[in-house]
Amino acid sequence: MPIIRRIPKRGFKNPFRVEYAVVNLKTLEKFDGEVTPQILKEKGIIKTVENVKVLGDGAISKPLTIHAAKFSKSALKKIEDAGGKAITIDN
Repeated sequence: MPIIRRIPKRGFKNPFRVEYAVVNLKTLEKFDGEVTPQILKEKGIIKTVENVKVLGDGAISKPLTIHAAKFSKSALKKIEDAGGKAITIDN
């Protein structure tokens, strides 16, 4: 049997995959006013300022203006229900 058939297959790694730094709403609750990726990096919440995605785990009780590359549907709804703004930025 040829060697290519004797060696087990391994998975596929997509070279075009975009990795996102994930932040939940419960983490953003402690901020006031405007939240940007630069502020999150200064506070040590994320490592890079590129490709930040906000997820809807937790709740926010005050209006925040949040800048990120992507938002989940539940995060958008919770931000807008609290009176805040979700601003999508391009990297």
